[in-house]
Amino acid sequence: MMVRRFLSSPVLGPIVAMLLVAVLVAISTDRFLTEGNLRNLALQVSIVALVGIGSTLVIFVGGIDLSSGSMIALLTMLFASMDKFLGIGFWPSIVATFICGAALGCVNGLLTAYLRIPSFIATLAGLSAYRGIAFMFNNGSPIFDVSPLLDPIFYGRVAGIPLPLVYLVVCYGGAYWMMRYTRLGRSIYAVGGNAGAARLSGINVRRIELMAFVLAGIATAAGAVLMAARLNSGSPNYGVGMELQAIAAAIIGGASLTGGRGHVVATLFGALTITIVQNGLNLNAVPTSTQSVVIGAIILLAVGIDMWRRDVAGAVRRLVGANTVDRN
Repeated sequence: MMVRRFLSSPVLGPIVAMLLVAVLVAISTDRFLTEGNLRNLALQVSIVALVGIGSTLVIFVGGIDLSSGSMIALLTMLFASMDKFLGIGFWPSIVATFICGAALGCVNGLLTAYLRIPSFIATLAGLSAYRGIAFMFNNGSPIFDVSPLLDPIFYGRVAGIPLPLVYLVVCYGGAYWMMRYTRLGRSIYAVGGNAGAARLSGINVRRIELMAFVLAGIATAAGAVLMAARLNSGSPNYGVGMELQAIAAAIIGGASLTGGRGHVVATLFGALTITIVQNGLNLNAVPTSTQSVVIGAIILLAVGIDMWRRDVAGAVRRLVGANTVDRN
C-alpha cells in the first residue's frame, strides 16, 4: 500500500528528475560528489527553495509573481539600513524585514485581487519598482559589514547539519501542513482550480488571493534575510533572476500554471534540480552567458511540460485503452 501510494505521489516525478540531473552532473565531473561541493550545494539551494514556496502558493491560486527577485534586493537594503544606520537592533530589524515582506506581498495582492490587474502585469511593475526603490537607499551602493550576528544564521550548524537545511525542513513542513490540513490551504487549491465554484461554495476568493501573495512576501523576506546573512550585506543588485528560478522550481515540481494543482514539497526538488544544473555548469567551467541560455531553456521546457501535460496524459490513456480493447 505504501509503495503504491509513493509511486502515485506527485513528488515522485520531481525526485526522479532531480536524481537524473544529479547523475548526469556526477558523470560530467568527479568534483560534484565531494563533501565540500555537496555542502556548498545545500547552502546554495536554500534561498531559491524558500522563495519558491511563495511562488508556488501564488501559482496555486492561478497567479504569477515576477517581483520576488526585486523584493529581495529591496528587503536586504531595508534590513541593512535598519540594523546598521538606524540602530533599530539586529532581531527587531529581522522582524521588521518580515513585516515589510508581508506588506510588499500585500501590495501585489491588492493590485491583483481587488483592483483586478492581472498578476503578471502587477508583479512585473513590482519587479521594476521594488528594485528602483532599493537603489534609493545609500545612494544606490551596497551596504557591507552589516552585523557579525548574520554569519551564524547562514553558516551555523545544529548537530552537524547546516542551518539553512533546518530552515528548509521547518518551512516546507509548515507549508505542507498548511496546504493539506488547514482551511486556508484547501481554499487556495479551490480558488486556483475553479474560482467561480469556490465563490459559490462560500470562499472569499479575493481574500484568498491576497493571502497567497502575502505569504509569498513572507517567504521572500526569509530568502532576503538568508541572502543578507550569506554575504553580510544588502545590495540593490541582489536577487536578479531569482523570480524566474523560483517559478521554474515550482513548475519543475509539478505546479500547474493554470492553478489548483501541484504539491508544495515538490518545489523543493525543483529548486534542487535547478541548483544542481547551475552547480554542474560552474564545475565544468561553462561560461556565464551559456549558463543563462541553459537556465532559460530549462524554464521553457518546464512551462512546456506543464502546458503539454494534459495532452500527453490523454494520449497515454487512449493508447492504453486501445491496447486493452485489442487484447480483448
